[in-house]
Amino acid sequence: MKKTIPSLSFFFLLVMTGCQTSEENTDEVKIGYFPNLTHIPSIIALENGYLEDHFGEDIEITPNTFPDGSVFMEAMSTQDIDIGTVGPSPAMNTYQINPEHEVIAGAINGGAVLVTNETAGIEHVKDLDEASVAIPAITATQDMMLRAALMEEGLNAEDSGGSVSMLPQAPADTSTLFLQDDVDAAAVPEPWGVNLESQAGAEVLLDADEFAWGMETPTTVVTARTGFTEENEDLTKGYLRAHVDAIQFIEENPEESIDIFIEHIEELTGNELDQEKLHSANERLNATYELNVDIMQEMATISYDAQYTRTDDIKGLINLEYLEDVLGEEQ
Repeated sequence: MKKTIPSLSFFFLLVMTGCQTSEENTDEVKIGYFPNLTHIPSIIALENGYLEDHFGEDIEITPNTFPDGSVFMEAMSTQDIDIGTVGPSPAMNTYQINPEHEVIAGAINGGAVLVTNETAGIEHVKDLDEASVAIPAITATQDMMLRAALMEEGLNAEDSGGSVSMLPQAPADTSTLFLQDDVDAAAVPEPWGVNLESQAGAEVLLDADEFAWGMETPTTVVTARTGFTEENEDLTKGYLRAHVDAIQFIEENPEESIDIFIEHIEELTGNELDQEKLHSANERLNATYELNVDIMQEMATISYDAQYTRTDDIKGLINLEYLEDVLGEEQ
């Protein structure tokens, strides 16, 4: 089976609400993910050959990487990818505009932290009153997590009538803001939390087990086009079998999983990663195919309250039937 080399993909097409029609190509599966630690199940499934094992030799695998969830969802809406891992918030928000995809499994829980600039004098979440906090992007999963943490202390973002300024900033560039004292705190996925601690002297305000819904927080989920899943049930289940294999491998071989991740990212980007930092960051993640539907609904309500969406109704978005069938095969 032919496997293409992953490449960074950037799509700047507007999401169209109109229905697109095209023949489903069952000879190729286009997979999307981010070159981030919170997408390690996708990387392990690719590198360990689990997808090849479960798709069969006649299916071409085309991996594509994305810089953020909005670009990922644009690509899914335009049928440039079929299935992959993305944050739950982009999947939910896009669903309100173009309900042509479904969340079919969990991938990573936890894996995000709220850190503060050591010069800001912030010791408690309530001290974020009138502070500036960097987030990866507006509507990102860490945006929802931060809003949840603020509401517990009676605070809110400026765009919701509160006093906390939320600054969209690529996590890789947030350390510069810290060093220049341009931001007071940051809500980031790993390994960027560890990087901020080591490079910018950041202090952890809420660790992964404390931030928002703790280690139950869905940070990445498996999302697929309904056009793909409905026409290709076998391939959908094949992806999920590979996904379950990857989760089990990560659980049983955490150090080897990080080594595989490092090699994959270095081949993809040419960047050398710090093994020690990644092992530390990995301790803040929980790789799992399970998904807490109640938390997904809470996230949807927070997004609606922030006026990101027109409704918090996500009925039809989550479909765990394929996963249940796959897990039933193992019993």
